[in-house]
Amino acid sequence: MTPIAVTLLTGFLGAGKTTLLRHILDAQHGLKIAVIENEFGEVSIDSQLVGDRATQIKTLTNGCICCSRSNELEDALLDLLDGLDSGALAFDRLIIECTGMADPGPIVQTFFSHEIICERYLLDGVVALVDAVHADAQMDKYTLAQSQVGYADRILLTKTDVAGDSEALRERLARINARAPVYTVTHGDIDLSLLFNTGGFMLEEQVVQPKPRFHFMASAQNDITSIVVNLDYPVDISAVSRVMENLLLDYSEQLLRYKGMLWIEGEPNRLLFQGVQRLYSADWDRPWGDETPHSVMVFIGVALPEDEIRAAFAGLKKTE
Repeated sequence: MTPIAVTLLTGFLGAGKTTLLRHILDAQHGLKIAVIENEFGEVSIDSQLVGDRATQIKTLTNGCICCSRSNELEDALLDLLDGLDSGALAFDRLIIECTGMADPGPIVQTFFSHEIICERYLLDGVVALVDAVHADAQMDKYTLAQSQVGYADRILLTKTDVAGDSEALRERLARINARAPVYTVTHGDIDLSLLFNTGGFMLEEQVVQPKPRFHFMASAQNDITSIVVNLDYPVDISAVSRVMENLLLDYSEQLLRYKGMLWIEGEPNRLLFQGVQRLYSADWDRPWGDETPHSVMVFIGVALPEDEIRAAFAGLKKTE
């Protein structure tokens, strides 16, 4: 049974998530899409905006779906499966639209911590919308706005048509999340191939998107940043495991997402790993072949001790 691909839409209040969702549901893509909305209050507003174009709109009210004390999201996901299995519903993709004040972390972890949900759904990627007009002020005031960017596999920059030059903002977003490409979207209009089938939670070689070198420092300081570690020497698998275990032991609450490709001593194949907070997986990939072996890792989190992390991996280099 093929798992149902799930796309998580996140972004701060007013970033344009519902506008994007309307564009997706109106597009001629041939997909049957189910939608879970996350709203505050007892009355659904977005369902009036979105209409009945989705297979089913499951509106979650009276609280936030990322609340760790509520299993409302799990119930919604299981209800959709019941409808699918009974024939009452037909859909092949799911979109979750988060409220602007939702932390994506607990939502993401739901797809790795529930046996049935793990089996029947596949988290394809997190798409974060960023309001080019207000994002700097929002990120200065709310670490949550930075966190939403930190979890992203794709970043969509909205309202650039009225914001003017956004190069400094792009630089800031790249410092928060070095692995997510940034695309411009106007009034929700974007090529859906950029949003779907991203493989954001699959083990992959493309750990960090190639980007130009930064020419200046952004004036705003970020609570959330990304650290990219490159190693040009092989590492012992037991030693690197200890470094990762210590990192998770000390900083799991601060880590949002992390990915890596490792050159393991004595092994012909590259080792890929990824994680979300405490959840972690690794597997062997293809042989290095003619490519020069190397390691690259990216860690995205809150106030991570960059010098300590770099020193820990530098300590894995064996001296002659």
